[in-house]
Amino acid sequence: MSEAPAFSGQPLDRADHLRTDAAKLAELREGARLLRLDGLVPELDDDGRLIWDESAPEGERVFLGLAEGRAHFAAVPGEGNADPAYLQRPIWGMLGQLSADDLALYGTARSVLDWHARHRFCASCGQPTALAKGGWQRDCAACGAQHFPRVDPVAIMLVECQGSLLLGRQARFPPRSYSALAGFVEPGESIDDAVRREVFEEAGVTVGEVRYVASQPWPFPSQLMLGCLGFADSLELTVDTSEIEDARWFTRDEVAEALGKGPDSTSFVSPPSQAIARHLLQWWLEERG
Repeated sequence: MSEAPAFSGQPLDRADHLRTDAAKLAELREGARLLRLDGLVPELDDDGRLIWDESAPEGERVFLGLAEGRAHFAAVPGEGNADPAYLQRPIWGMLGQLSADDLALYGTARSVLDWHARHRFCASCGQPTALAKGGWQRDCAACGAQHFPRVDPVAIMLVECQGSLLLGRQARFPPRSYSALAGFVEPGESIDDAVRREVFEEAGVTVGEVRYVASQPWPFPSQLMLGCLGFADSLELTVDTSEIEDARWFTRDEVAEALGKGPDSTSFVSPPSQAIARHLLQWWLEERG
């Protein structure tokens, strides 16, 4: 891809070798920077940038990494928020102001902080857990179990057949909006298997070859979007309306118009710029010349 998807490219040195060094982390808190958040919502300055406080107060806080030798932390909030992105519309105007680096930093912080806030008790024995390894682990003193931040893999795919692309829409989408089909990768599945299963379940289309294109961390709450291109040999559709509201094939010209004209397009309204689906569509246009 000519441009990395949003939330990618976190600019800090994650400094994994420091996460188990409690003494060094305590030393780094002196003069550290703390990301200013209202719960899980970022606070921005007048220029639309993340705000960092010049302190790392007591309490659970996650070591995000180093920049020019200076430690950056974020404090675990009292509550998490596992709602998907479409239920968090008020935050999107703020995210649109952030630079690529700030967006990646915020996405990293949001994912791990939300996990901590919602996983304070051991899944094995139910006892309280404690933050460990600089915030990249939680340990249970009662049974010794170790817990790690959860990341859920999601296959998201364009499907091509005879020069057209298959796109679908959920009922919750804005009017005329279409996007790439997507679904969670299930246990025991490869990415290729997940692509083929999801496309067949939602649209009744059989996919053969699958190509991986790019990935995107998606912090609502903590997914890894695995962008792919699948190839089908039939344009026939059998849409499962319990899964999606509609699915259609779009020509290259229709895709180009949607990306070029935005909401004024007569073909369909494309996904927002932060979504990997938008990047996949742009990549496909460039690949097809």
